[in-house]
Amino acid sequence: MTSASGRLVLAATPLGDPGDASARLIEALGSADVIAAEDTRRLRGLASALGVSPAGRVVSFYEDVETARLPKLLEALHGGETVLVVTDAGMPSVSDPGFRLVAACVEEDLPITCLPGPSAVTTALALSGLPCDRFCFEGFAPRKPGERSKWFAELVSERRTVVFFESPHRIASLLSDAAAALGGSRRAAVCRELTKTYEEVKRGTLAELAEWAADGVRGEISVVLEGAAPRQASVSDLVPEVAERVASGERLKTVAAEVAGAAGVSTKELYAAVLAARK
Repeated sequence: MTSASGRLVLAATPLGDPGDASARLIEALGSADVIAAEDTRRLRGLASALGVSPAGRVVSFYEDVETARLPKLLEALHGGETVLVVTDAGMPSVSDPGFRLVAACVEEDLPITCLPGPSAVTTALALSGLPCDRFCFEGFAPRKPGERSKWFAELVSERRTVVFFESPHRIASLLSDAAAALGGSRRAAVCRELTKTYEEVKRGTLAELAEWAADGVRGEISVVLEGAAPRQASVSDLVPEVAERVASGERLKTVAAEVAGAAGVSTKELYAAVLAARK
């Protein structure tokens, strides 16, 4: 499949069910010059399940060797070869190897394309029953207690739905810590073994999920966390904003009405608070 210019191909692989593989992935596995796989054994198992035989060279491309593999892969691309990157499940670069190679290809102006497909992030989000219009992905939850505490502190006021991954060995402690830091009534969903035989989505409050997980949870886990509720601004919080606008030349009554209306507080109380602050 060698051509005048090489090309990097990022390909999403099934999360568990081989039937989710795209026709383009199957074609790429059988035609790429080089396949950089997070786990070569799992790659060969997937190829066998799909009835395709990799024609190109298969090299390991997991986190610990990712940087060391870059020179040879870039050399192959410069030599006109097609390099296919696949991880154990889902999309390369998304909490998986691939980003460093993509960045290097961008730097060297080498062609890059993507074969879209399964993603644990969007699959969990869709199944969670939580708002999907705005969300953020946090990768894997921090392991160290100090880093985890800071992370929770940032999530206290995060308005978007949050998706992240966690190990089955730490999910019980994480949910317990989350309930303590974010409030036990905050809703969440724990998605386990997505697309596999024992797929399970457990929905509830953080307090309920922490109790459920205490008995032990197995499998690949994605967690979806409800965003924080809007914080109701107090009248005193709004005084500086009104004062600043009035100082710039706007009329107090007009500004007080606009700011109070946007924040859902009493215009009369805000107006009086601004006058009191001047004394």
